[in-house]
Amino acid sequence: MKVAVLSCFYPFRGGVAQFNASLLGELGREHTVKAFNFTTQYPDILFPGKTQYVSAGDDAMRVESEAVLSTVNPFTWCRTAKAIREWGAELLILRYWMSWFAPSLGWVARHVGPGCKVVAITDNIIPHEPHFFDKPLTRWFLRGVDGCVAMSGEVAADLLRLKPEARHIVLPHPIYTHFGDMVPREEAERKLGLESGRRNLLFFGLIRKYKGLDILIDAFSGLPDDYQLIVAGEPYGDFGEYAAAIEKSPAKSRIRLFTRYIPDSEVKWFFSAADAAVLPYRSATQSGVGALACHFEVPMIVTDTGALRSTVEGRGTGMVVDRADAAAVREGILRFFGTPGLKDECISHIRDEKVRLSWSGFCKELIRFTESL
Repeated sequence: MKVAVLSCFYPFRGGVAQFNASLLGELGREHTVKAFNFTTQYPDILFPGKTQYVSAGDDAMRVESEAVLSTVNPFTWCRTAKAIREWGAELLILRYWMSWFAPSLGWVARHVGPGCKVVAITDNIIPHEPHFFDKPLTRWFLRGVDGCVAMSGEVAADLLRLKPEARHIVLPHPIYTHFGDMVPREEAERKLGLESGRRNLLFFGLIRKYKGLDILIDAFSGLPDDYQLIVAGEPYGDFGEYAAAIEKSPAKSRIRLFTRYIPDSEVKWFFSAADAAVLPYRSATQSGVGALACHFEVPMIVTDTGALRSTVEGRGTGMVVDRADAAAVREGILRFFGTPGLKDECISHIRDEKVRLSWSGFCKELIRFTESL
């Protein structure tokens, strides 16, 4: 089958581009594939981070692609649909995670020709930070696709609220494999300049309000001196609120900040040093950070939101706390480390998950679904 994937690829950076590169590589084992890339993903003025692109020295997966689609230029929407038609795609896969992409991707989906099925892999149907226009734009986008892959049951529920007749399948986020192997903990701690002999908690990934870093800082302030908090990720927006909370914290000397984009080559250092990854999210559907934690066999402590309970507690890969507040998160951390044998038990379950959530399995189920449409 000739499979086109239209989304962001190298030189764009971040979790979506990483996912797309892995998806393309696995599909390419059995199908003829081609990556169609953005020329403009977001205008710079609307992008909350420092840059959308990989930096010098970042060993992100390089993918050969045809850069053709600008989300802000409708003339390129026509060119993109034409390029996909002329290449002869039998299946077009789109990635959808926010309504900004609905106009451009929805237009292309409607114009790739009757011989091409269109399937959207949906990270979110409604974004974590919603706007009044999300639902109408997403409804319009969904009417242009033949089927959807929902990355969690919660995403599927949102999908059916907007399009009750939507043909869909739920496929959890596969485990990333391109970040390399774990390194010895002592080596990772030296590399990062961490104090050894402490229980290391890791908050990893883009720093956005819904991810609850402020909750974790407050929770950490009440933990004993043998805990250390590692914050690694680029702030999307002003970091001042978090900096002020850290400055006031009695535990500020045990909070280590790496507030920048973490390139692929450095990810292993942070997870190899961690005893647990903490996801104190206010809202969530699924989590790419969770897939990273599984790859590096790091248990998770998460809040009960979105699919986090089912993917963590249901699979035995960590601990779920009932509420996204400091007291509940602190109690969960203490309970996790205070339960004999729990960490080792979680790591055993994580190893089972690494077999279940393979890219091979994801792509096989994806293709079976598309053939049923």
